Amino acid sequence: MKKTLHNSTASGARQNVKDLIVWGNGDMFQLLCKASSKEEGWMKSTKAMEVKGIGCVVQVTTQKWDNIAEAVTFVPDATIEETIKDGIVVSRKLIVNSF
Repeated sequence: MKKTLHNSTASGARQNVKDLIVWGNGDMFQLLCKASSKEEGWMKSTKAMEVKGIGCVVQVTTQKWDNIAEAVTFVPDATIEETIKDGIVVSRKLIVNSF
């Protein structure tokens, strides 16, 4: 079975993965950046979850076929900044406010 590598939101995953079950807020982690190749079977992504007034939990995922590596860290005093054009989020980045 081939995996869907291009999902970036819970609602998008629901469209692409027919038997997906999500409990709670499937979009707590917000996608900052992602690159993938279906043909080469790899995907890399960086996601962040903002903890208001404290910082962000950041998760990095690398996948090559069925091999997956993940790293999680906490970045104090960070926030997520979105760039919105015509009412649509077109990019996000992590801003560290204490520097």
